[in-house]
Amino acid sequence: MARRTKEEALATRSHILDTAELVFQERGVSRTSLNDIALAAGLTRGAIYWHFKDKGDLFNAMLLRVTLPMEQMVHASADPHVDAPVDHILESFVDALRKTVHDPQVRRVFDIATNKVEYVDELDKVWERHRQVHADMLAHVESALKRAVQRGQIVLRAPARTVAIGLHAVIDGLIRTWLLEPDSFDLVRVGRQVLEGYLAGMAPVPPAPPAITPVPGSSPAPAGARRGAGRAARS
Repeated sequence: MARRTKEEALATRSHILDTAELVFQERGVSRTSLNDIALAAGLTRGAIYWHFKDKGDLFNAMLLRVTLPMEQMVHASADPHVDAPVDHILESFVDALRKTVHDPQVRRVFDIATNKVEYVDELDKVWERHRQVHADMLAHVESALKRAVQRGQIVLRAPARTVAIGLHAVIDGLIRTWLLEPDSFDLVRVGRQVLEGYLAGMAPVPPAPPAITPVPGSSPAPAGARRGAGRAARS
C-alpha cells in the first residue's frame, strides 16, 4: 500500500508539472496562478500546495526535470577522468541543441524559460536558481578548459573564465534565436558548426619545421644540376 501511495504521489506531481508547462506556455508565468494550474489539472489548490510551496518552487521543479540531465553532462566534463574535456563540452552542448529540436517537452520548457517568464516578486527564487545554474556551469567549463590546457590539448588566448562565458553566450544565443523562428535554420547542424568554429581558435599551433643550417664552406648545387643528378640516379 505504501509503495502504491508513493507511486500515486509521484504520478500526481508529474501531472501537475505537465499541466503547468502547458498553462505557462499559453498564458505566461506571471499571468498564471497556482489556482489556474489546479483547475487545468483537475485538482484542488491543496493538492498543488502538498507538492510545491509556491509558484516559484513549481517552476523550478518543472525546469529542473528537463535541464538536470544536461547540467550533469556539462559537469562531467570537469571530471579528471575524462580524457578529452573540450570534446566532452562540445558534445554536451550539441546534445542540448538536439534535445531542444527533437524533444517537445525540452523545447516547451526552454520556450517558457526564455520568452514567458519575468523575474519579479514571487519568482525571485526562479532567478536565483538560474543564477546558480549559470555560475555552476561556468565553473565546470572553466575547470575543464584549464585541464585541457594542462594536457596540451588546447591553447587559450584569453582567461579560461572569459572563454567559458563566451561558450555559454554562444549556446544560449543559438537556442534563443532558433526558438524565435525554428524553421529559419538547422539548430543542430549550424550549432555544431558555430561551436566547432569557436573551439577551433583554441587549437595548439603546430611547431615550425626545423631550419636547415648549411654546412660552412658549401653552397647549394644549381637547380639544373640537381635535376640532372636525379635523372642519373634513376637511370
